[in-house]
Amino acid sequence: MTVLNIDKLISNFPLLQQVIALEEVVWFNPNVTTLERGLPYVGLGEQDIHDASLRLQRFAPYLAKAFPETHVTNGIIESELIDIPAMKLALETHYQQPIKGRLMMKKDSHLPISGSIKARGGIYEVLTHAEKLAIEAGLLCESDDYSKLLEPEFRNFFTQYSIAVGSTGNLGMSIGIMSAKLGFTVSVHMSADARAWKKSKLREHGVNVVEYEEDYGVAVEQGRKEAEQDPRCFFIDDENSQALFLGYSVAGQRLKQQFEQQHISVDKEHPLFVYLPCGVGGGPGGVAFGLKMVFGDNVHCIFAEPTHSPCMLLGVHSGLHDEIAVQDLGIDNLTAADGLAVGRASGFVGRAMERLLDGYYTLTDESMYQLLGELNQAEGIQLEPSALAGMPGAIHVEQNSEYLARLQIDESTLANATHLVWATGGGMVPEQEMAAYLAKSAV
Repeated sequence: MTVLNIDKLISNFPLLQQVIALEEVVWFNPNVTTLERGLPYVGLGEQDIHDASLRLQRFAPYLAKAFPETHVTNGIIESELIDIPAMKLALETHYQQPIKGRLMMKKDSHLPISGSIKARGGIYEVLTHAEKLAIEAGLLCESDDYSKLLEPEFRNFFTQYSIAVGSTGNLGMSIGIMSAKLGFTVSVHMSADARAWKKSKLREHGVNVVEYEEDYGVAVEQGRKEAEQDPRCFFIDDENSQALFLGYSVAGQRLKQQFEQQHISVDKEHPLFVYLPCGVGGGPGGVAFGLKMVFGDNVHCIFAEPTHSPCMLLGVHSGLHDEIAVQDLGIDNLTAADGLAVGRASGFVGRAMERLLDGYYTLTDESMYQLLGELNQAEGIQLEPSALAGMPGAIHVEQNSEYLARLQIDESTLANATHLVWATGGGMVPEQEMAAYLAKSAV
């Protein structure tokens, strides 16, 4: 992009001046529409989510045996839904702003197998690919007990195939651990900002880790190129994969069940606000899609990004989607929130979901560290920095009267709201690493 184009872009979208200055910004999307009007742009529907859910049920007997930590949930990979009242008080004090309604957390940070939200999409896509190969080879039928995948003949079969992915860390963990367990040869192409402990953990599982000095975009591109050289290599494309997206989307129906168990209503009088950390967009986009399919126009999904990596905000706000990267604006894409260190958003997710996402905001690394310390102190819950991105969301909603007026949500309705922070990673962070995070939190 030329300098002239950037000048014109800033002239057309003045908010970008603050984005370039690395200031924390909030933008509520004026083009958000109803589920009925927005759904056709997604290109997926209820049946697709249902099929994904059934596939995960078929694999549950295998997962329960292959990963004993999933035995308690009978092989279903799911996380807790909890209230965080002490953190609510901490946020109110920190921002000098009351939060009406209830503040909760979805602990995808502690999902089994890989300890992050990526366990939903990453594991699902590997299982989808494995099922397809095994069925085509006549080794498996959908009516089978899938625990038979533990038998040596399946492992021997899968060793003929390989899987590759580009990742900042957590997606690589999910895909690497699951692929290696099944018997695939797996390569994870990791960007410079990926944590050393994540690389070590993958290598312990027999995963080939390819490291780059550059960022996420380069790791993905190189992974894609390598896969193209080998007809038996399957490349998992975080930027454009519908399978990943659908793996995440199953969370909507699961959350509905958890709400029912806890007697939490979601309707016009009881709105649900969900705050999702966003990197390339596949995880939060898929979860938001699943939530919209279940709760319709009564759920309001808002994405949170680091000030140094605001790729989805930039793509949607400008309408350019994956045709623009944060680096085009001189933003360095360097952040402690390694899972969110993405310069160019998924064009698929941006275009599919832009009409169904209520808003976007950014926050500094310092804010994430501060919130990390406050959550540890208030609730005794330890997350990695990127997982705290959703924490100030309720504050932004409370402070934006224009947005609430547009939704026709008044004070009394807001008092009935549920604010849900989607915690995305941290469950497997080594003690020493977590101590370093907490030392930076200044709490």
